[in-house]
Amino acid sequence: MDGIKDNIIVRRERADDFANIRDVVKSAFSMADYSDGNEHVLVERLRATPEYIPELSLVAVKDNDIIGYIMMTRLSIGDAEALALAPLAVRPDYQNMGVGTLLVERAHDISRIMGYKCSVVLGSPLYYSRFGYLTASRFGIVAPFDVPEEYYMVCPLDGCMEMPSGVVRYSDAFITC
Repeated sequence: MDGIKDNIIVRRERADDFANIRDVVKSAFSMADYSDGNEHVLVERLRATPEYIPELSLVAVKDNDIIGYIMMTRLSIGDAEALALAPLAVRPDYQNMGVGTLLVERAHDISRIMGYKCSVVLGSPLYYSRFGYLTASRFGIVAPFDVPEEYYMVCPLDGCMEMPSGVVRYSDAFITC
């Protein structure tokens, strides 16, 4: 696994990456248990919103091929600004090799440098808990939709357990997908 990770570059997405990113996201979610199959459309919609943060839209590249992608966008928790991690996608032939870990860790590092305090994710508690994600409800953070409590999580990016509380408001791009 370390050999694979040593040969991967994580960098900011560029406009000429968009078609490849679409393919990676589409293929990564094609076999997912909980997917509507429109995650690649969500990415394109988010890029056209004020919540899009170019510095937090990253690709993992190996041998000049994009093999993974992560996007973090602005959201609000009550009156506070925070981040949404969505989507995280790794090409099926590179899954379970640490590519997703590289992307999440790099995105979190950049988020901290940019001054963000926390990130919200809807996903597997087994996977995301290793990055510090905790059940959001324990902080009074409420999803704007019905979701099993254990799958809706928040990560304190600054190490501080003082979090904003309230209902999460996502970009309208999430609603119209």
